Amino acid sequence: MNLNQVTLPVIDFDTSVTFYQRLGLTLIVSARGEYARFELPEGHATLSLHLSETAPQNGPALYFEVADLDARYQELLARGIAFEHPPMDQPWLWREAWLVDPSGHRLCLYHAGKNRRFPPWRLTG
Repeated sequence: MNLNQVTLPVIDFDTSVTFYQRLGLTLIVSARGEYARFELPEGHATLSLHLSETAPQNGPALYFEVADLDARYQELLARGIAFEHPPMDQPWLWREAWLVDPSGHRLCLYHAGKNRRFPPWRLTG
């Protein structure tokens, strides 16, 4: 099994499309002003946006791993992206910077390296 697609409901389609393009995603489909699909800079997964009449309530958080989080954070600040806080080291051995998209979806840009799948406390067997 391979997770290859996530679709987010958005309340302001054009603003959301612009936001994800500023994050560095590539727009590959745009239809009727209500649906957009993006490729991410790495991997094969895609992210879609679909126009919704209501804002999401308690949706999932999306995590985007980047190799050089601090440089990417500075680059996105220069593009006008606002963050909740700068990159911070976490006790679970990830470095994270959190932000919110125009529809209220929580996003985390992070770097975990091998600790994403192989933390020291990983279960065996």
